[in-house]
This record gives sequence, C-alpha cells and structure tokens, in this order.
Amino acid sequence: MATTRTVLRETAAMIRRVGQRARTATAPTATRLHRIQRRLRELRPIVQRVLEQTRARVLGGDIYVADKVVSVFEPHTAVIRKGKKAKPTEFGNLITIQEAEHQIIAAYDIHDGRPADRALWVPALDRHQQIFGRAPFLATADRGFSSAANEREATIRGVRRVVLPHPGRKTAARRAHEHQRWFRRGRRWRVGSEGRISVLKRRHGLTRCRYHGRDGMHRWVGLGVIADNLVTIARFTSARAAA
Repeated sequence: MATTRTVLRETAAMIRRVGQRARTATAPTATRLHRIQRRLRELRPIVQRVLEQTRARVLGGDIYVADKVVSVFEPHTAVIRKGKKAKPTEFGNLITIQEAEHQIIAAYDIHDGRPADRALWVPALDRHQQIFGRAPFLATADRGFSSAANEREATIRGVRRVVLPHPGRKTAARRAHEHQRWFRRGRRWRVGSEGRISVLKRRHGLTRCRYHGRDGMHRWVGLGVIADNLVTIARFTSARAAA
C-alpha cells in the first residue's frame, strides 16, 4: 500500500510534466503526450479507489465496500451473484435480451452494476413500445421479474397476456391462473428463449468481451445480436422458400 501511494504521487507529478512538455512539443508528439496524460488522469482515481477498498478490507475487515473496483483496466466490470452453484460469483456486466416473434432479438441493454430484475421489467415494456409503436400482445419473463406491481404496469400499457410466474408458495387462485393454457404456453416460450442466450454466448462470443471499455462492451454485444438476427432471418427465409 505504501508503494502504491508512492506511485500515485509520482503519477500526479508525471501528469504535470507531460502537460508542460506538450506545450513545446511538435503537433504529433503533443497529441501522443496528451493521450498519455488523459490516460494517467483516468487511471489515477481508479487506483486511489483500489487503495481505499484494500485498506477497508484488509485492515478494517469490511467486505461490503460500495462501488468496488474489480478491474483497474475495465472499471465498469461488476460483481454478479445470481445464485448459481457452479459459478456463485461472476464478473462482467448484466445484459437483458428482449426477444420477439421468430427468435428475433428486438432490443438489448447493458446495465451498470447489478440492478434487481424487477426494476428492469417496465423499461423493457417501454422499449418495446418505442420500437414497435404498440404494446406486445404477450409479455413474459422469469420469476425474478414477477411482482403484482409489474403485472399491473404491463396491463396499464396494454399487454393482453402477462406471464410472470410467482415464486414460492401460491394461493389456489394463483395456481389456477398459472395453469391456464395460454399462461403455460407463455412459460414454454420463455424457456425456449433461454436457448437464444446460450446461442449468443456459444456462437457469437458473448461469454467474454474482446473489446475494451464500456463502448467496446456495447459494440461487442451489438455485433453479436446483429449476427444472430442475420442467421435467424436467413434460416426463416430459407424455410419459407423451401415450403
């Protein structure tokens, strides 16, 4: 930690020296120096946060540090805990995928941190409304999105069939509601959409982003979604032509 503090002080001095040198340098050299100066300014507060959270965890025993930095070079990386037994802790960014008919991905979002699933339901409905100009006839998601408030918001927006299975114990009325044929078909459709996520990871590389930075993350995911949609459209078009 003492070594890191020394490096931080030297970095502050180097930022000043680089700025002074850039004033008298040629245009190409000044451009490179400004790029170095900007990168040092970006990294210095991140390293300062790492130093503070190390002090809190190692010396203070506090493992619940807010806004924890888990990657110096990719500071947007978040800690994701989804209750998986094989992978209790993962690192990256949470992505939501919105799938429409014929396995077409209509929208996606990359989220900061680890927002609650329930908080993502209404923005997803609004996004669908913005893209298609109307509410979906049927909207479904997994149990994490389920709440009476989310069902109500979907109904208010014009969704005719809301398929949000309730977690835990259910009343007899709720069991009867979820046992209806249209509800069970909606659940099966949602389970099938899990395969879309698997394909995005396996075929289009969404398991690991090869680009750097937040912009790189958006570019990588966007290219994967476009590639998957093109494959799906080609398969559907070919099937229709053969028929």
